[in-house]
Amino acid sequence: MHIKRYFKQFLKRFVKLLWSLIIMGLTAIVSVGVFVYLFQEKFIYVPDRGLTDNPGSAGLKYEDVELTTEDGTLLHAWFVPAENPKGVILFCHGNAGNLSDRIATIKVFYELEMDVMIFDYRGYGKSEGSPSEKGTYQDARAAWNYLVRKREIPPDKIIIVGRSMGGAIAAELAAEKAPAGVIIESAFISIPEIAKDLYPFIPLIRPFSKIKYDTAEYMKKINSPVMVIQSIDDEIINFRHGEQVFKSANSPKKFVKLSGSHNECYFTCESIYKKELKYFIRDCIKETPVPQQKAPATTSAKQ
Repeated sequence: MHIKRYFKQFLKRFVKLLWSLIIMGLTAIVSVGVFVYLFQEKFIYVPDRGLTDNPGSAGLKYEDVELTTEDGTLLHAWFVPAENPKGVILFCHGNAGNLSDRIATIKVFYELEMDVMIFDYRGYGKSEGSPSEKGTYQDARAAWNYLVRKREIPPDKIIIVGRSMGGAIAAELAAEKAPAGVIIESAFISIPEIAKDLYPFIPLIRPFSKIKYDTAEYMKKINSPVMVIQSIDDEIINFRHGEQVFKSANSPKKFVKLSGSHNECYFTCESIYKKELKYFIRDCIKETPVPQQKAPATTSAKQ
């Protein structure tokens, strides 16, 4: 009888302790989830307001461009004209810094005889506002509209390039428009998927994630030729992301594997990278030259 009574007491205490642990666990998950919901913009967007360089330092002519988005936000951009351009690169950069950190990339495309249009998202560099997922999509659309409407560049002369977070933004834009081609570099499947790599418990707080950047889903809607570039050594975005992004894309498509870190793989494998870009641009852009338009009145030419 004593054994039975002691067992009942033990079981009662055990259940009470178990429930306490469950409640504590759920409370912790909800607390982390609420924290993620309220502050995830701080984790994802790392803008820098100060410009540290410009294309002139690389010997390139450029124009300062002011873009106006559909919600009235003013953005800062650069248009870098090539000598005898085959087409135009519309470049969507990653989540950190600003357009002045991409001079080396601009020069790569310039040397491939491509004009380059690069812009800062809202909240980055000299652009107004604060970044958001919806806002960055609107920002890319404003850059596209500037090229097509103000500079009168035919869509079949524009290749959209997106790197890292910019891959999702480029894919979303390309799914809506009809560019000559799309290049997705070092991109992730989606924000929840990359967060799952970094924080294995993330599925428990997935409902709290309001920022998606679902690159893989947008890829399914693109009908232009696609090239996906990913490094096997990427320390930030696992190689599987590039594989899944490529798998989600429609044909024609090409996958390029590089080595090196997330930010340096393009220069670690510079010869391979440039060769693949050259061939992809050749296959996407028709031989007729890009129409040379005068810079709109809202831009100021700079050396």
